[in-house]
Amino acid sequence: MTLMESARATAVRPELKDEHAQKFVLTLSCREQAGIVQAVTTFLFERGFNIDEHQQFDDSLRETLHLRTAFSGSPSYTPAMLEEEFGGIAQRFDMKFSFHDQTQQRVLVMVSKFGHCLNDLIFRWRGGSLGGELVLVVSNHETHRAMAEAAGLPFIHVPVTPDTKADAERRLLELVDEYDVDLVVLARYMQVLSNDLCRSLEGRAINIHHSFLPGFKGAKPYHQAHACGVKLIGATAHYVTADLDEGPIIEQEVIRVDHSYGPSALSTVGQDAEALALSRAVRWHCQHRVLLDETSTVVFR
Repeated sequence: MTLMESARATAVRPELKDEHAQKFVLTLSCREQAGIVQAVTTFLFERGFNIDEHQQFDDSLRETLHLRTAFSGSPSYTPAMLEEEFGGIAQRFDMKFSFHDQTQQRVLVMVSKFGHCLNDLIFRWRGGSLGGELVLVVSNHETHRAMAEAAGLPFIHVPVTPDTKADAERRLLELVDEYDVDLVVLARYMQVLSNDLCRSLEGRAINIHHSFLPGFKGAKPYHQAHACGVKLIGATAHYVTADLDEGPIIEQEVIRVDHSYGPSALSTVGQDAEALALSRAVRWHCQHRVLLDETSTVVFR
């Protein structure tokens, strides 16, 4: 039995397998060193918690460790209490860490005229498989008001022109605060966010791009793809940064095509890829499965 297996066995307490137990998730990143897993599992065991899921990645190139542990136990604890009590361990190993409970992430979706990603997110949310709670749809067009309101979601039209862009972004940040939003999802929102807004939403805004980055930028990407004779159609979901379409990648989806696919057929296939990649990225983020690692990510599926 390895040290990690031993530590996990120590922390598992069968008597605590109670469907009413409070569930939590711990995520952390730090420099790779001995004793981290033991410290974590001992901390949980001493407080009567049961480990439900444990994943870790030891990055030998960067000499860092990334860890996600889901655990359950006493409902008398809160994430804030756990963070305070874990502080000594975190300081010893110089950890960047956070605790989360079962509270669902509140998601604001931004959309323009393409509605396939919004429709897919709504479908998965209503079916209980999205992992987060949709609370608001914001658009620079009125096109999808009926879709949002039919799902019981408030729809707010925030028009954008070169002269009103700054006001529109201020309004967005007001809505993020007003609706207590945890995550902003750009579901084919066809406006470039300013550097200031990107920095304000760092680590809590996800975009979907219609190809494997950075290919086929600009207008009519599927016409460009057809002209190049592509054999793979892809989509990339990534965190939003000030570097346009170059943020840390969370998920990519690919679908094989051939010469018989015209631009319209490629667009249809591409929309499927976009919806799949985006919904996975949103779900994994909301389940605290994505850890930022400089310009990259570690995703514990």
